[in-house]
Amino acid sequence: MTEEFRKIHQYLTFSSNTAVQYAYAAFLGKEAPYVDLASFYQRKRDLFVSKIKSSRFNIIPCHGSYFQLLDYSGISDLPDTKFSKKLTIEHKVASIPPSVFYKNRDDHKVLRFCFAKQDKTLEAAAIKLCAI
Repeated sequence: MTEEFRKIHQYLTFSSNTAVQYAYAAFLGKEAPYVDLASFYQRKRDLFVSKIKSSRFNIIPCHGSYFQLLDYSGISDLPDTKFSKKLTIEHKVASIPPSVFYKNRDDHKVLRFCFAKQDKTLEAAAIKLCAI
């Protein structure tokens, strides 16, 4: 069966239908939607980081991502999965525990926060994180 799955996979991942190819070509023909994405996300990250500097979280430098890593080891000894859940339930701030991506579930007391959000959302989250 895997041989048949590989055939399907090849056509799903290595090609796209004509309509989608024309749409991509039209999108790429206009640089405005994507040429400034790096600076757009840099500004978002800088905003979020500037707003949480006074928090108890330790900011881990991140580049080329729309996720900011925050070390919470000075705040709690909970595993990242439990601390992430606690933040969501008690403080209404969602985060991603990186241990779920590791084979051995390595826990470094770090959480991932997405800053690809509206400025008002980032500011509201920062206020909540600073209150912890």
